[in-house]
Amino acid sequence: MRIIVTGGAGFIGSALCRYLIHETNADLLVVDKLTYAANLESLSDVRDSARFRLLKADICDAASMESAFRQHRPDAIMHLAAESHVDRSIDGPAPFIDTNIRGTYVLLETARRYWRELEEPKRARFRFHNVSTDEVYGSLGPDGLFEEESPYQPNSPYSASKAAADHLARAWHHTYGLPVVISNCSNNYGPCQFPEKLIPLMIINALEGKKLPVYGKGENRRDWLYVEDHARALWLVVTRGRTGEKYNVGGDAEWTNIDVVRKLCAILDRLVPGRRHEELIEFVSDRPGHDMRYAIDATKIRQELGWRARENFDSGLEKTVRWYLDNRRWWERIRSGVYRGERLGITSETDQSAGLIPQS
Repeated sequence: MRIIVTGGAGFIGSALCRYLIHETNADLLVVDKLTYAANLESLSDVRDSARFRLLKADICDAASMESAFRQHRPDAIMHLAAESHVDRSIDGPAPFIDTNIRGTYVLLETARRYWRELEEPKRARFRFHNVSTDEVYGSLGPDGLFEEESPYQPNSPYSASKAAADHLARAWHHTYGLPVVISNCSNNYGPCQFPEKLIPLMIINALEGKKLPVYGKGENRRDWLYVEDHARALWLVVTRGRTGEKYNVGGDAEWTNIDVVRKLCAILDRLVPGRRHEELIEFVSDRPGHDMRYAIDATKIRQELGWRARENFDSGLEKTVRWYLDNRRWWERIRSGVYRGERLGITSETDQSAGLIPQS
């Protein structure tokens, strides 16, 4: 099976690529713009495979996407390329509109033209898989779960742009017949996650003896999904999912942010003795429009496709902490000055003394 993976050098994308190369016979073309959150080191153990190719390109560039489809002749496209950090979308929404909405439109149109010219049975096998987030559904109250039919109520520029991408994908299926599948996942965590996100930021700040900044009182709740479990789910959706359908993917691991941070501190106390890491926790002003709770009902993907998370939150968190302990070079290079932290008053690309406020 020949697959184009957009955003394959990112966190979830690289986990998907590792899974596809190690666990399937798929032939991959990764399309990635290689912006700040992409990291080719996350693909180091698959880049030498004869079934792996990388194209540095912007998904908004229609000519480049036409060339990619023409040369690779895919059976499916798995679209993960996106701007994904809520804080960045608040400070500067334009890249989110460009990449998440216009980029998705360019890919859908490119795929539609390509698919229309395919001969059977390849035409019948083709899939466009739009990989999305539970944040499109908005914020839950204290009870209930997001289901596939839950209304869209995005509350940030990021989630609004992903909701728009989902709507475009759905429309291209219903209007043009393009064989689309959509998946919406809960918060991912695991190896190779960029340090602006909650779990890696807390781990790395703790290892460096820096404050652990937690929004508000840390009462926001999220359903946590180990990234390798998500990669398996994505493969099932693209190969066995029904066209025109969407599948929610969740880890059935709902925790408040402060409980997540305390769990991390307890693991670090055990693995890196010498200090009580919980003493580094610092509560900071909440961000605008911070959704209180997300939680996924993954019944559909379990019943239809036989997927279940293999990691519970404790086992996945332990694996994640150990990965960051064993791969200091990976994150030290990022912390040395790849991105800026303007919202905390960090103006030098190498001044990371305050850490970053996490997305959660």
